[in-house]
Amino acid sequence: MDLTDRRTLLKLTGGAGVAALAGCLSTTDDGEDGSDGSDGSDGSDGSDGSDGEDGSDGEDGSDGGDAGPYEIGMVDSLTGSLSAFGERNQRGVELALQRVNDVGINGRELDLIVEDSESENQGGIAAAQKLVNQDGVPFLIGAVGSGVSLAIYESVVQDTDVVQLSQNSTGLDLTNFPGLLRMSPSGRSQSLALADIIADDGYDEVAITYVNNDYGQSLTDAFVNAWDGDIAYNNPHDQEQQSYSSVVSEMNSSGADAWLFITYQAEFATMVNEVYSSGYDAQFYGADSVSGDNVIENTPEGSMEGMKIVVPSAPVEEENYQAFADAFESEYGQQPTSWAAYAYDCVINAALAVQAADEFTGSALQDTVRRVSGPDGEEVTSFEAASQILADGGGPDDVDYQGVSGPIDFDENGDPVGFLQVLEVQDHDYEGIDFVEG
Repeated sequence: MDLTDRRTLLKLTGGAGVAALAGCLSTTDDGEDGSDGSDGSDGSDGSDGSDGEDGSDGEDGSDGGDAGPYEIGMVDSLTGSLSAFGERNQRGVELALQRVNDVGINGRELDLIVEDSESENQGGIAAAQKLVNQDGVPFLIGAVGSGVSLAIYESVVQDTDVVQLSQNSTGLDLTNFPGLLRMSPSGRSQSLALADIIADDGYDEVAITYVNNDYGQSLTDAFVNAWDGDIAYNNPHDQEQQSYSSVVSEMNSSGADAWLFITYQAEFATMVNEVYSSGYDAQFYGADSVSGDNVIENTPEGSMEGMKIVVPSAPVEEENYQAFADAFESEYGQQPTSWAAYAYDCVINAALAVQAADEFTGSALQDTVRRVSGPDGEEVTSFEAASQILADGGGPDDVDYQGVSGPIDFDENGDPVGFLQVLEVQDHDYEGIDFVEG
């Protein structure tokens, strides 16, 4: 997407498939392609964002009038180091908007204004300020990187009535902010699962390298706390480096046969190439952020054979997920990732919260957002079925929306339970070999 495209307000309307949605998906961005830093450790400082608490909670006109669409916002990684996640998210969002607007909400449509974080904390803050303070949205989906989500919450959303629901953030620190909801499970469950898997594979010593930000540090800390063996090497690395030869050389010199990578796709691909060219030999393990088509495409065949990765997963055996996957593949020619499923469920959850609320304000949505997918109501697996319960006079506690990504029972910290899948690299591709409940 070039700069001109990102500056254009895209209105997708009509009824001929996802490319012509009944509602609207708008994307705007005035920034250049950003550098990485999506989970950066500066995410909690909130600099340049302190005016967020002066923002609207969506009470003043964001519903577009009595007959106009309901407008909510989304901060996504359209550019920068996590743009691959953003692309997946937008496809899930498009399908969800189609499902919602095929039915409608109180006779009205749902519009989503999408802003680009550029995968950076400050970009996320600026995007959220625009959505909350200028557009007046009472419900904000965002963001991908954990540092970005925290920066938005602390600088823009905290002390307002705006609902914030992250689509992809797995950093452990989000648990400390119960007002910040997330659809994907905490990375703590990944760290615990990785500790068990490495031990079960017969290793009692591990070398770890992690990206130098809140995401990398928090997942590594959780792994170290859960690991009963020895830590032979445990050091961070910065993003966007041309080479990580010193990192992989030090891991090799540690003597550990099991190497754990908690980083991003570009950084990991560089490391793999340098391990391969140096002739080092180790059993690889990784957090979800190291997996992706970009890694497969940019590393030699055989360079990761047997690697095991723990990723958040949707319950792929469930009928509603399979229907979602079929629709996704029909539209885009490929199977969805769990990240697309999380983004899909964010939109459905928001739509149900809007329909269940007495008014389209942040305070009213705060009251309904957790309840429409809580365990007290009737289990339903589609927006249409849940919407019908509400249309027939039911309240938010009468609905238990079961998402395509799994049950959405937010705990007191705003975290879902979630599911995990264990992937193994076989013949230079990812194959699922096991499931774990988070």
